[in-house]
Amino acid sequence: SRIQRFSRTLSSSHNRSHLALIDVKGFEPKDVSVEVKDGKVTVLAEHREERNTSVSKTCNYRKFMKEFNLPPGVSEDEVTYSL
Repeated sequence: SRIQRFSRTLSSSHNRSHLALIDVKGFEPKDVSVEVKDGKVTVLAEHREERNTSVSKTCNYRKFMKEFNLPPGVSEDEVTYSL
Protein backbone atom coordinates (compact mmCIF):
# COMPACT_ATOMS: atom_id res chain seq x y z
CA SER A 1 0.00 0.00 0.00
CA ARG A 2 1.12 3.52 -0.68
CA ILE A 3 1.84 5.89 2.21
CA GLN A 4 -0.18 9.06 2.09
CA ARG A 5 1.89 12.18 2.57
CA PHE A 6 0.25 15.40 3.59
CA SER A 7 1.70 18.63 4.84
CA ARG A 8 0.22 22.04 5.32
CA THR A 9 1.28 25.18 7.13
CA LEU A 10 -1.35 27.20 8.93
CA SER A 11 -0.84 30.61 10.45
CA SER A 12 -2.90 32.86 12.66
CA SER A 13 -2.57 36.64 12.51
CA HIS A 14 -4.02 36.87 16.03
CA ASN A 15 -1.34 35.09 18.07
CA ARG A 16 1.40 34.55 15.45
CA SER A 17 1.45 30.81 16.12
CA HIS A 18 2.28 28.38 13.34
CA LEU A 19 1.35 24.76 12.95
CA ALA A 20 2.70 22.19 10.52
CA LEU A 21 0.69 19.01 10.08
CA ILE A 22 2.54 16.01 8.68
CA ASP A 23 0.79 12.71 8.10
CA VAL A 24 3.11 9.78 8.83
CA LYS A 25 0.43 7.14 8.43
CA GLY A 26 1.88 3.65 8.46
CA PHE A 27 4.65 4.48 10.93
CA GLU A 28 4.70 3.80 14.65
CA PRO A 29 5.60 6.73 16.97
CA LYS A 30 8.94 5.02 17.74
CA ASP A 31 9.77 5.19 14.00
CA VAL A 32 9.41 9.00 13.88
CA SER A 33 12.00 11.59 14.90
CA VAL A 34 11.90 15.39 14.80
CA GLU A 35 15.00 17.59 14.75
CA VAL A 36 15.14 21.37 15.00
CA LYS A 37 18.51 22.73 13.87
CA ASP A 38 19.90 25.68 11.92
CA GLY A 39 16.45 27.27 11.50
CA LYS A 40 14.92 24.13 10.00
CA VAL A 41 12.58 21.42 11.22
CA THR A 42 13.23 17.91 9.91
CA VAL A 43 10.71 15.09 10.35
CA LEU A 44 12.10 11.64 9.60
CA ALA A 45 10.19 8.36 9.73
CA GLU A 46 11.86 5.00 9.00
CA HIS A 47 10.57 1.47 9.37
CA ARG A 48 12.30 -1.82 8.55
CA GLU A 49 10.56 -5.17 8.78
CA GLU A 50 12.14 -8.54 8.03
CA ARG A 51 10.40 -11.89 7.72
CA ASN A 52 12.02 -15.27 7.38
CA THR A 53 10.36 -18.38 6.07
CA SER A 54 11.84 -21.78 5.40
CA VAL A 55 12.44 -20.86 1.75
CA SER A 56 12.94 -17.11 1.65
CA LYS A 57 13.67 -13.90 3.49
CA THR A 58 11.76 -10.68 2.79
CA CYS A 59 12.58 -7.16 3.88
CA ASN A 60 10.17 -4.24 3.83
CA TYR A 61 11.72 -0.77 4.22
CA ARG A 62 9.90 2.57 4.25
CA LYS A 63 11.33 6.05 4.73
CA PHE A 64 9.73 9.48 4.79
CA MET A 65 11.45 12.82 5.26
CA LYS A 66 10.02 16.33 5.31
CA GLU A 67 12.10 19.43 5.98
CA PHE A 68 10.94 23.02 6.20
CA ASN A 69 12.26 26.38 7.37
CA LEU A 70 11.03 27.98 10.55
CA PRO A 71 8.95 31.11 9.94
CA PRO A 72 10.75 34.43 10.42
CA GLY A 73 10.96 35.46 14.06
CA VAL A 74 10.44 31.95 15.47
CA SER A 75 13.24 30.70 17.72
CA GLU A 76 14.30 27.05 17.66
CA ASP A 77 13.65 26.99 21.43
CA GLU A 78 9.98 27.83 20.85
CA VAL A 79 9.28 24.78 18.68
CA THR A 80 7.22 21.99 20.23
CA TYR A 81 5.78 18.88 18.62
CA SER A 82 3.63 15.89 19.42
CA LEU A 83 2.76 12.62 17.71
